[in-house]
Amino acid sequence: MPLTVHHLQVSQSERIVLLCEELQIPYNLVLHQRAPIFSPQSIKALHPLGQAPVIQDGNLTLAESAACAEYIIHIYGNGRLALPPSHKNYANYLYWFHFANGTLQPHVLTMLQISHLDKDMSGPAGVRSTERFAKMLEFVDSRLKENTWLAGEEFTAADIMTVFTFTTMRSFYPYDLSGYAGILGYLERVVKREGYRKARAKGDPELELMIEGKPPKTFIEKLKAGGKL
Repeated sequence: MPLTVHHLQVSQSERIVLLCEELQIPYNLVLHQRAPIFSPQSIKALHPLGQAPVIQDGNLTLAESAACAEYIIHIYGNGRLALPPSHKNYANYLYWFHFANGTLQPHVLTMLQISHLDKDMSGPAGVRSTERFAKMLEFVDSRLKENTWLAGEEFTAADIMTVFTFTTMRSFYPYDLSGYAGILGYLERVVKREGYRKARAKGDPELELMIEGKPPKTFIEKLKAGGKL
């Protein structure tokens, strides 16, 4: 029985669809739609926390995108898209792979939560959070002006973990990337990859790419426009 990937559309589980396409491994893809904003019962039935991605492999059910990625890389991918300790860029790979969920994504989620209470982000928490995020963007932008991919010359799982926060996550917190030429050039390179095109066509065919600097419309705005809220 091949690997099964449960993908909640318009969510970070797109990472695992992309990973499987980049590795060119066989897998079953099960799509789940938001109901209308949060996870549907079909996802909650798979994992107590009701979060995606979820993968199933025989008797194994596994969640957490980083855990799913590492499992697939080493069980199905023969280590491809990860750099081994002997590689000159191993430390860079480790850093950027964990930066996505350890620093970047949590901070965007924090800003999203603050914005619900302080829409203009003008209060002390909003100002501090915005300033901190600007430093993060400058940091990543500088890296990508000097390197084709986050770990160096090679596209790796570090890129797969990171690109979601610079694209689809902006549906929920529509921050501006104008002026960050390194990041925008990087996103252009990502979406030209065959694996990315295939993953998007299978997982989220109607979702815009969101690779422009200008903030996209929010997920809520799109739902309201479509008469689903």
